[in-house]
Amino acid sequence: MRQLPSGRWQARYPGVDGRLRPAPETFASRQGVAGWLAALQTDLARGAWVDPARGREPFGDYAAEWLARRVDLRPRTRELYGGLLERHLLPHLGPVPMASLSPAVVRRWHAERLRADVGQSTVAKAYRLLKAILGTAVADEILARNPCVLRGASVERTPERVPPTLEQAYGIADALDPRWRMLVVLAVWSGLRWGELTALRRRSIDLPAGQVSVTEQFVQTSGQVTLGPPKSEAGRRTVHLPPHVLPDVAQHLERWVGPEPDAWLFTGPKGAPLTRTNFSHHWTRARETAGAPAVRFHDLRHLSATLAATVGATTRELMSRMGHSSPRAALIHQHAVADRDRYVAEALSGLNAPAARPARQRRARPTTAPDQLTSEL
Repeated sequence: MRQLPSGRWQARYPGVDGRLRPAPETFASRQGVAGWLAALQTDLARGAWVDPARGREPFGDYAAEWLARRVDLRPRTRELYGGLLERHLLPHLGPVPMASLSPAVVRRWHAERLRADVGQSTVAKAYRLLKAILGTAVADEILARNPCVLRGASVERTPERVPPTLEQAYGIADALDPRWRMLVVLAVWSGLRWGELTALRRRSIDLPAGQVSVTEQFVQTSGQVTLGPPKSEAGRRTVHLPPHVLPDVAQHLERWVGPEPDAWLFTGPKGAPLTRTNFSHHWTRARETAGAPAVRFHDLRHLSATLAATVGATTRELMSRMGHSSPRAALIHQHAVADRDRYVAEALSGLNAPAARPARQRRARPTTAPDQLTSEL
């Protein structure tokens, strides 16, 4: 502590890096500067000190550095993060110093995005990205705590889409060029993603075992298509195909796929790998012909998960079949089916049959051995 010629008091202190730093302001009294230094010493002791110089760095600069350091991101994820930063974060928070990002600032930004008629799902994604960036800033000791504390802001509330029926799916498949019919059939009965289906090769199919192996996928970003590993480690999987599909798969291999092990299962009109660009026109025309113009290709994956759940697949089995890393992801693709619910209700009624008999009959009935009761149930 030292007193300046003006009569005010100044404090300097060594940070955790040993550099001597001045307090950000001067104080009117010796007691005031002593209290500030005592609070600072407490922060240093519990590891809550942050470098005020780094706190003056604009959020935009730190966010750009954060994205550049994330070498673990997949191309689609990097493109998503870049778009969220460019459209929703940097125009509003880019110039703000890191130390000025308070819960109130984040709350105002969130409310402004919603008032601007930005979709709730998009705002939730942007908020999660902001929270992740500022979480790293806390680890870098730029912020003492993460200001993203807005409850429920990271939750996406997208309306549930009803999957198409089998009849609609097969109607679309039959309306396509025969070379692509199996693309829809496999999507329905295997649950593979678009990028996984279009990256299948002849060697991916094991007809005797009735299996399809997922080892790679096509990823399309900014008009460019690249071949890479599956979306996650869970995406690298082997999926069993229903037996009734195998004859159609064999016919497709014989008619449309070259004999080489690396020959693509599906190609575009000119023989190149199938992409959304060279397929979208054919898909749009086929679904209109089938009378299902609102069906997206990804909805076939929802249908596949629903069919698997209908025949009794557990959440863990759905995760394995669909290539999900978490139960939540599996449940998003699992939809209730009225026929399955009716089957469950009838089964419950069967379990209740012995207890539903008149009380007089139940009293007159001789004692049932446990193994007999099990047999009845």
